[in-house]
Amino acid sequence: MFNMLDRYNNHRDIKKMTLEELDCLATDIRNFLIEKVSKTGGHLASNLGVVELTLSLFNVFDMDRDKVIWDVGHQSYVYKVLTGRKEQFDTLRQTCGISGFPKRNESIYDFFETGHSSTSISAALGMARARDLKRKKHNVIAVIGDGALTGGMALEALNDVGYRKTNLIIVLNDNQMSIDKNVGGLSTYLSKLRVDPSYNKLKQEFNSTMERTSVGKGIVYSINKIKDSIKQIVVPEMFFEDIGIKYLGPIDGHNIREMSKVMDLAKEIQGPVLIHAITQKGKGYDFAEKNPNKFHGIGPFNCNSGELSFISGDSYSKNFGEELVDIAKEDENVVAITAAMPDGTGLKKFAELYPERFFDVGIAEQHAVTLAAGMAAAGLKPVFAVYSTFLQRAFDQVLHDVCIQKLPVIFAIDRAGIVGEDGETHQGVFDISYLSCIPNITILAPKCMGELKSMLRWSTNQDFPIAIRYPRGGDLKDIVFSPLTLEKIQKGKWEILRKGKDVAIIATGKMVQIAEKAALILEDKGVKVSLINACFIKPIDKKMIKDLVEENKLILTLEDNVTTGGLGTQILSYINTLNSNIKFNNLGFKDEFINQGDMVSLYKNYNLHPEGIVKSVLEML
Repeated sequence: MFNMLDRYNNHRDIKKMTLEELDCLATDIRNFLIEKVSKTGGHLASNLGVVELTLSLFNVFDMDRDKVIWDVGHQSYVYKVLTGRKEQFDTLRQTCGISGFPKRNESIYDFFETGHSSTSISAALGMARARDLKRKKHNVIAVIGDGALTGGMALEALNDVGYRKTNLIIVLNDNQMSIDKNVGGLSTYLSKLRVDPSYNKLKQEFNSTMERTSVGKGIVYSINKIKDSIKQIVVPEMFFEDIGIKYLGPIDGHNIREMSKVMDLAKEIQGPVLIHAITQKGKGYDFAEKNPNKFHGIGPFNCNSGELSFISGDSYSKNFGEELVDIAKEDENVVAITAAMPDGTGLKKFAELYPERFFDVGIAEQHAVTLAAGMAAAGLKPVFAVYSTFLQRAFDQVLHDVCIQKLPVIFAIDRAGIVGEDGETHQGVFDISYLSCIPNITILAPKCMGELKSMLRWSTNQDFPIAIRYPRGGDLKDIVFSPLTLEKIQKGKWEILRKGKDVAIIATGKMVQIAEKAALILEDKGVKVSLINACFIKPIDKKMIKDLVEENKLILTLEDNVTTGGLGTQILSYINTLNSNIKFNNLGFKDEFINQGDMVSLYKNYNLHPEGIVKSVLEML
C-alpha cells in the first residue's frame, strides 16, 4: 500500500535515496499518518506540515550521533515513523501505547521530552554546551514553531545563544499557526520576512543575473560574504542577526533539495544558525489544509469526509464561553484573555462579539497573567481562560502579581483533572495543590456544567483573586444535579446533597458525579451516606467539617488532583485540630505522573471509579 514506506527499514536508508524517492516517501508518510490518526486521534495537521522538513533532517544529519529536539513535541510523528515506531502507530496515545510526544524511555532517538511549547532551544542549548565541555563533536538541532517562538522562554534562550555564540542549529518551522492562528508582533515580523518583495525579489534576480558568468559568480560569492550589511539595508531590523544568530531563509520547507542544501550549509557555520522554513500546516490533506486548527488535535475521524467519528456534545468549555458572553453584555468591564487558544477554551464567540475586549497574547501564559493583573489594577474584570497544565507555567505571576496585591483576576481553569490520551505533560492534576498554597486566592469547582455558569457570574462580582477549575468534556449522562444558583453561592460554604450517618463523602468538581454513583451503590448495601459538594476548595467549610466529624463514623474525600497538597490534605489538617478519632481516607491521584490512556481506564486504575470508591468505604467500615 505504501510503496516506499514499506521498503523502508531504518533511518540510514534515507541517505541512500534519490530526491524522487524521498518525495515518494513523503507522500507515503502523509497517507500513513492520515490513515492511522483517523483511528486513534492525535495531532495531525502539524505533522503533515513537517514531513519534508523531517526527511531533510535525516538526509543531512546522522541520527546516531546528532541530536534533534522537537518543540512542543506533538509534531514528532514523522520522526517516530522514521525511528522504528511505524509498526506501533495503531497504539498511538492509547493505554500502554506509544506517546504523542517524544519519550526518552520509548526510543534512544528521543533525546528530550517536550510536551509544552517554547522549551526546545533552551534544552538544545544545554545539550550543545554539554557537548562542548565534554569535547565531543556532533550537531544539536532544535525544531521550533513560529507559535512557540512567542513564548518568553524561547526568547530568553535566543538571547543567551546569540550572546555566547554556541554552535547550535535552530530550525524555525513557520506555518503561521500554533493551535489557532498566530498573533503578536513577532508573528507579524516573521510574516514580513516571508513575503517581503524587495528582499526576496532582489536576492533572486541578482543571483540569477550574476551567476550567468564566472565573474558574476565571483561577485555573488563576495556579496554573500557581506550579506549581513545588505540585509540590514533591504530588510530592516533583522532581529535574529542583530542578536548574534546567523539567519538562513526564508526557504520552502516542503522542498527536500533546498532544505538539505541549507542544512548542509548550516553544519559548516561557526556559531548559532537559524533556518527559517516556510511550511503549510495540514499539507497534503485537503480537509486539514482548509481547517488546520480543527485538525491540530483531533479525535478519530472519517478519512474520506474529514468529519469526526464521534461528535462531542455539550461541554464545560462551551458553557463557560456562552455564560461569559452573556455576562459581557451586561458588564462592559469584563474582558477575556487567552494564550493562543480561543477555540479550545470556548472564547471564539466572545472574540467575535467583543473583539476590542478580547486579548489573545499568543503562547505566553506568564505575560497573560500579569496583563490580567494590570487590567484588574486599572478597574477592569479580566477572565483568563487557560488549561490547567499551562497555568503551571505562570505560577510566579499568579503568586506575585495577582495574589499579593489581591487583584480581582478570574482564572478559568479548563481541563482540570485528567485529560486522557495526551499523557503526563497535559494531565491537569496539580492545580489544586499549586494554587491552594497561595494566600488570598479563592478556588471553586462546579459539580455540573450549570453550576459553572453560576460560579462565573458570582466571580465577576467579587474583588479578590478567584480560580474556577473544571474538567474536559461534559457531565455524566446518567447523573443530573440541580446547580447551585447565584444566590446560594457563599464563599467557603459547601452543599449537602445527601444525609447519612455511616460515612461522609466530601467530593469536589466532577468527582461529585462519580461520588453520587458510589453513594447509590452503598445505599443498596445498607450504608447511609452523606454526600457533600465541596464547591469551594479554598477556603474550606470548617463548620461543616466539624459537624460531619461529630455525626459520622468516617470521612472520605474525593478529588481529581494529586493527594499531595490537595483538598483532602487541607481537610485532614483541619480535622487534626479537632482532636477527633474519626476514620479518614483521602482518594485522589498518587504522587506520580499519570500516563496516557482513555479517561475511564485511568479513573479505574486509580480506584476513582464508583466501584473503587465503594470498595474503599467498605474496607474502612
